[in-house]
Order: sequence, then C-alpha cells, then structure tokens
Amino acid sequence: MTQPPDTPDTDGLGSGFPDPSRTDERLARIRDRIIDLDRSLITLVAERRDLVLRAGEIKAELGLPVLDPAREAKVVRRAAQLARDEGVDEELVRDVIWRIIASARDAQEGRTRWGPPRPLDPDTV
Repeated sequence: MTQPPDTPDTDGLGSGFPDPSRTDERLARIRDRIIDLDRSLITLVAERRDLVLRAGEIKAELGLPVLDPAREAKVVRRAAQLARDEGVDEELVRDVIWRIIASARDAQEGRTRWGPPRPLDPDTV
C-alpha cells in the first residue's frame, strides 16, 4: 500500500496508520505551544487591565467620567479591523474586546462581575 506524500509517518507495519508515538509527540508540541500562547494572552490581558486602571486614575484626576462610549466603540472597531486583517473571526474579537472593556470599566468603578467579591474595606463598614 503506497502512502501519499502528505500522510504522517506510518507505524512501520504497513498498516497505513500513523505511528501513535510520533503523532503524540507532534500533538504534545502543539498543545505546549497553545499553553504558552494562553499564558501570553493572560499576561497581555493583565497588562491591559493595569493600564486601564491607570487611565481611570488619570480620568479621576481630570474629572472625566469612566464611561466613554465613543472611545469604547472606536477600540472595538479597531480590534475588528485587526481581526479582519489577520483572518480571525471578527465577531469573536468584538465579543472578547467588549468583555474586556466591560471588565475594565467595572474595575475602574471598583466593581467586579466575575470571581469572588472584593473584601470589604474595614474603614467603611
């Protein structure tokens, strides 16, 4: 049985099936890279959150409101364009960016929607 050129390595027994150990190695490398990318994504989200919190402090100093719908829409439009440029699902990116914006707005306002509630400040209780 002849294998087409794009067929993975066979098990060496002429069965035509991929060698499971070879497939597992390739899959493990891909999964490791996905884990690395997830770690990078989380790091970037945390960095973005920190910058947004700093922007919120500056807004407070300047007497500006936390909510800026025009700016938020511009951010989402820019992200959607980047998604189109990269061939990524635009709606997925819009959803992710809106969630990040909502979370950032909550953080700027001292609220949280997800995760455990923030501990009470003993000075205000």
